Amino acid sequence: MLHNRVKELRARFNMTQSDLGDLVDASRQTIGMIEKGDYSPSITLALKIAAAFGVKVDDVFYLE
Repeated sequence: MLHNRVKELRARFNMTQSDLGDLVDASRQTIGMIEKGDYSPSITLALKIAAAFGVKVDDVFYLE
């Protein structure tokens, strides 16, 4: 299963789900589903999310 640190990073950068969604061209609902692990983002979206936080994609998404 793909895990992520989106919620943690979003809080660190003081962003709402809508703020992040606007930055990466995704809906607030999509960001929420990613945070809960209910949706695995495409490679493109994962890269956009990592870039929004200024980190590498494997700093955001990981397998356990």
